Amino acid sequence: MSRRDNAMHRCATCAMHQSLCICSEMPRLHTQTRLCLVMHHSEARKTTNTGRLALNCLPNSECLIHGRTGEELAAPWEQSTASTEPAALLLYPCDEAEPLAAHHLHTGPVRLVVPDGNWRQAAKMTRRIEWMAKLPRVSLPEGEHTSYRLRFEPKAGGLATMEAIARAYGVLEGPAVQVALETIFHKMVDRTLFSRGLLPRDEVAGGIPEHVQRHRPDLC
Repeated sequence: MSRRDNAMHRCATCAMHQSLCICSEMPRLHTQTRLCLVMHHSEARKTTNTGRLALNCLPNSECLIHGRTGEELAAPWEQSTASTEPAALLLYPCDEAEPLAAHHLHTGPVRLVVPDGNWRQAAKMTRRIEWMAKLPRVSLPEGEHTSYRLRFEPKAGGLATMEAIARAYGVLEGPAVQVALETIFHKMVDRTLFSRGLLPRDEVAGGIPEHVQRHRPDLC
C-alpha cells in the first residue's frame, strides 16, 4: 500500500500519520493578505503537499483545484459577493516579475495567488488559466536554499510551496508570521522523515510525541 493511499492511518486535516499529527501545533495566523492557492489536481492527494499546510494555518485563504475534467477554473473574485476585492498578485518567478515588497500593501490588502504543483505544472497554469495569465507577477527576494527534503527539487533556487508562502508573508505581514509558518513546515518535514526511518528521533524539529516509540513501516 502506498503512503498516499494509507488514508485510514492518517489525519484527515494534516495528512500525517495519526500518531505524528501536527494539527494541535498549527498556528492560526490572521492576516490582511489573502492566500489564493491554485492547486494542480495531482497534488490534491499527495501527503507531501505543503500548500495544504499553509491553508490550514491561514484562515484568510482559499483553494482552487485546477485540472479536474469538465471544470473551468473561475477567478475567485467572480464568485465573491464582497463590495471590494483585494488587489491580486501572482507569486511566480520570471523575467517580468517585480520583487515582492511591503509597498505592495500601500493601497490596501493583497490577494496573493500561488500556483501549487511542480515547476512544469505551475508554468502551464500561469499561461493557460486566462485570469492568472493577466495578473502582475511578483518574485521573492534572495534567500536560503530549500530545506524541503521530501521531494527532489530539479530547479536551482526552487522552494516548496509552503516555504515560498512563508517568505512572501514575511515580506507582506512581518517576520513573526514567516517564522510561525516555517516552524510548522519544518515539523511536518522532519516527522515525515522520521516516519520513513530517515531521521533520528533527536534531530526532529519540535521532537516526537512520547507515545511514538520507534519507526514502524505503517508510519510511512
